[in-house]
Parts: sequence; C-alpha cells; structure tokens
Amino acid sequence: MINAKINGIEVHVAPGTTILDAASKVNVKIPKLCHNPDLEPWAACGICVVKNGKSPKMLRACCTPLENGMEIVTNDAELVETRRTVIELILSTHPDDCLQCPRNQSCELQTLAAEFGIREQSFPKRLRGLSKDTSTNTLILDPEKCVRCGRCVKVCQDMQNVWAIEFLGRGEKTRIAPAGDVALADGPCIRCGQCSAHCPVGAIYEKDETGPVWDALMKEGPDAKTCVVQIAPAVRVALGEDFGLPPGTVLTKKIYAALRRMGFDVVFDTNFSADLTIMEEGTEFVQRFTKDPTALPLITSCCPAWVDYMEKYYPDMIPHFSTAKSPQQMMGAMIKTYWAQKANVDPAKIFSVSVMPCTAKKYENKRDKTMFSSGYQDVDVTLTTRELARMIKQAGIDLLNLPDEEADSPMGPYTGAGTIFGATGGVMEAALRTAYTLVTGEELKDVNFTGVRGISGIKEASVHIKGTEIKVAVAHQMGNIETVLDQIREAKKAGKPMPWHFIEVMACRGGCIGGGGQPYGATDEVREARMAGIYNDDQKSTYRCSHLNPFIKQVYDEFLGKPNSGKAHELLHTHYHEKALYTK
Repeated sequence: MINAKINGIEVHVAPGTTILDAASKVNVKIPKLCHNPDLEPWAACGICVVKNGKSPKMLRACCTPLENGMEIVTNDAELVETRRTVIELILSTHPDDCLQCPRNQSCELQTLAAEFGIREQSFPKRLRGLSKDTSTNTLILDPEKCVRCGRCVKVCQDMQNVWAIEFLGRGEKTRIAPAGDVALADGPCIRCGQCSAHCPVGAIYEKDETGPVWDALMKEGPDAKTCVVQIAPAVRVALGEDFGLPPGTVLTKKIYAALRRMGFDVVFDTNFSADLTIMEEGTEFVQRFTKDPTALPLITSCCPAWVDYMEKYYPDMIPHFSTAKSPQQMMGAMIKTYWAQKANVDPAKIFSVSVMPCTAKKYENKRDKTMFSSGYQDVDVTLTTRELARMIKQAGIDLLNLPDEEADSPMGPYTGAGTIFGATGGVMEAALRTAYTLVTGEELKDVNFTGVRGISGIKEASVHIKGTEIKVAVAHQMGNIETVLDQIREAKKAGKPMPWHFIEVMACRGGCIGGGGQPYGATDEVREARMAGIYNDDQKSTYRCSHLNPFIKQVYDEFLGKPNSGKAHELLHTHYHEKALYTK
C-alpha cells in the first residue's frame, strides 16, 4: 500500500492510485473539468493542480500517482488563484448564453464558476464564430461552446471505437469537429450520444423535440390527435435522478400518472413490446438453432446505434443479425395497426411518442421504410429521459407525490423479462428464459441467468437446455464488440465451429441504463444502481417470462397469429444493408 498525507490526513491506497482518487477516499474534493471516471486521465484542463509539500511545482492530480511519503496540499492561496485563472481563461472563449443553453444548471463549467465566485470577466472575450452542426437531426454539435476538454473525443474513439469526432487545428485554433471535417451525419457517427452524455458543457446535446410533443398535446378541435406514449425499461430507474432521488429508484407508476397529467390519452409500456421482441427474436433463434445452425450465431438487433455501427463497420455480419425490430419500433407499429383497429381510431390521427434513454432512437424512427410499416411513421417523436424530465417540470407536475397509476391495456402490462431489457445482458437473459420453453415445452424452475449480468465489458456463458449446450456472449460499450466479432470472422475463415450461438450487443456502457439520453453524471456506481433497480422490478413481477404475459398471448390470438408469421414479419421485422463510413 502507498502511505501518504493529503491536507494532513493520512491515506493508504493501492499503488497506481492517482492523487485525485486518493483524495476522494478521505473526502477531499479536488476541482476538475476534463476528468471523467469512464476515461483515462489526460490532464487537459489543469484545474486539478495540487502541490507536494513545500515544493512550488504544481502536479495535476488526475494523472499523477500518489507516492509513499507525499504530503499533498490541495488548497492554498496560489492553487486557488491558479484554478480561478484557468476557469476565467476558459470563460473568455465561452459564450455567455447560459439561460438558453441546454446544460443550464447541469453544466460543470457553470458550477465551477459559481464555486469560485467568478462574477466578472478578467480577460477579453475571444469567441471564434463557429457554427452549429445540426446535420444528424439527432445530436447537435456546437463547437463554439467547446472547452477542449477532450472527453467527447476520448469517448468516441477509446470507449466506442467509432472515431466520428476529433480535434482539428492547433493551439488557439483547435476545435472539436467531425472526423475529416465533414458534416456529422456524413461520417461514421452512430448517434449513440455518449459524446453528449460525457460533455461537461453544452457543446454536444440531443435535438430537443419537446415542442412538437407539446403542440400535439395541446391541439383541440378537428386537428386534435390521439396522443399515445410508451416508456422504455431504463427510463423508470433513472428519471428520478433529475428530481433528487437516488439512481435505481423505480418510478414506473408515477411516470404513468405524470404522462396522463401532461395530456397523453393512452399510456403504454415499451416493456410490453420487449416481451413481444422476445417472442419474435426467441423464435428466430430457436429456428436457426434447430434447423439451420449455419446461420448462427444470431446477434441481437434492439440497439439502433449498434445496428448503424454494424452496417458501417461489419456489414459481413448482416446474415447473423436478428431481423426483429427494436421494442420501440414494434410498439409503434402495433399502436397504429392492432390498437388503432381495436380502439376504432384512425391511425392517421394518432400521434405516437416514445420516451427512451437513447439519442439513437430519434434516428431509428426514420431509419428505413420498414419504420413506416403501419402505412404511417410508426413512431412520430422520440424523447430522451432528460427531455421528459424537463417537460414534467414545465408542466408543474409534482412527480414524487403523484398517486401510482397503471398503464393502459392491452399493451401496458409486462413481465420481468421485458423490464430487464434495460440492462446489459437483459435481452439475452429474457431470450433464454423463453427459448428454454420453446425448445422443451417446459417451464424453467429458476429463470435467473446470472452469468450474463454485471458491468464487465464482455461476458460469456454456457446454458444447458435438456443436455444441449448453448454458448452465449454479451458485449456492451461499442469498443468491446470488435473482440467478439473478430473471433466470429476468424472462425468462419478457418471453417471452425462458431464460438457462440447467440450474442447480445448494446452500444452504451451498462446497456440502455447508461444510454446517451439518460440523466447526466453516469458512472459505473450509478449504472450499477440503475441495474439493481431493473432487476428488482423483474424480481417483483407476477410473470418473469415473456411467453407467460397473457396480453402477449392475446395479441397473437387476435392479430398476429403466431411468432414469425407473415403478418409479424410485415410489422415487426426489418432488414439491413451495408453503409459507407463517409457519404461525401
């Protein structure tokens, strides 16, 4: 162990622990801007400077390991003045439009300026006049607000392995820009939104679509529409963070109540269509496994950012991709067909909204013509968890004190298998619960497949179904999937058996609970708390396997016929095609 002192407090930490992390163990807070626990420190901002004893040399706490005998000082007059100067220099190149900024009151630079009592601008303003990039219709890049901390670049390149964003120029002319200096939509961006989730300021953020939703909710007379909403599994365990609750607090029934008070006519739950997805994808897997093993492994297709990545980087994997749409899109199609018929509502008069933890879901709504399978755009608007939080606050709704309410039938009630879709490994576990029954005709006594749970980047497990071994893999955080896919490529090239039969992929760390549209400030500790909330919801469910959901049975009996039927393929399945990394 390393033994040292921080502000006179003894600290004992493992070798390699940075001064910043060591300080946190003894409740000493060192201010920072460029540092994020998801990323390797690279000391870009210089705000975290500290001293060792009486040495005048300043060390950057985020990247300097604590050493034996150090006597670290984190707070004296010179350090405070140095930090203040750095913050003021950053502010001199930063627009003063906090009231209009999407990160107002959640901006790390704004917080630092307030903590250091900065009330006047000490340096001349040096704005660069850089224009916004709105080309993706999903994420907005505003380089004028960039503080050049490098987080978005490191996330995109190191965590996600997408390389859609980079620094261009040198010195004061350095700017954040899409790779190749093209429009963001014309490069490799997969719209996962992890850049926006990690940006400390308002330089990258999701396109706000609350306006069209409010317009639809407020319309009256002949132009009025029936407003229908669905909420994703991961939203219910994260929304509370924007209202002061701990991560992982399950607010499902209060969210239903809030959505009705906002004006939605019908409230459904995406967990129901997650159950529907399992019926389609699970059936697809069983058919391949029992009748066409050469089509294995089957790879999940619920994550639109992963779909976009695969089409751009691994188009040779298209034959292995499940054709099942995501739960969002399945629900959208069912709302404007099955439910519209059942409720005797003209689908042209339905305004369908989804609330998702994900920015890529905004892109998915118009990904290709299969997203218009109802004859209309199946999902009209997607809101992120952050957008929903803002709308609830705008409406003056006291979320935490609302009475609990239930979702509407028949596409509201869900099983535990549906809710665990929000966590990495959840899709795989839900599929295995139903695949067992589809193969054997028997019900599982223990539905918990704990081997695919957890925050590890790649998880492998073997499941035995009546003596038959099924090998599965789960990967999350886009940078991890290359390892899995390259092994498949090598096995195919060598003519060897596939290392896995079934693979789940989610683009974001932790799965949807760590999506790019979730409340800011996600760390592994936060992600694990959200996961715990998801699995707690599963544990309390009356039914924990998708095929046991009585309303799923009703939908097939009344409308779809059976899983993978012609009608199911028409409405609930899609196709994929190779995309160029750059379109210009």
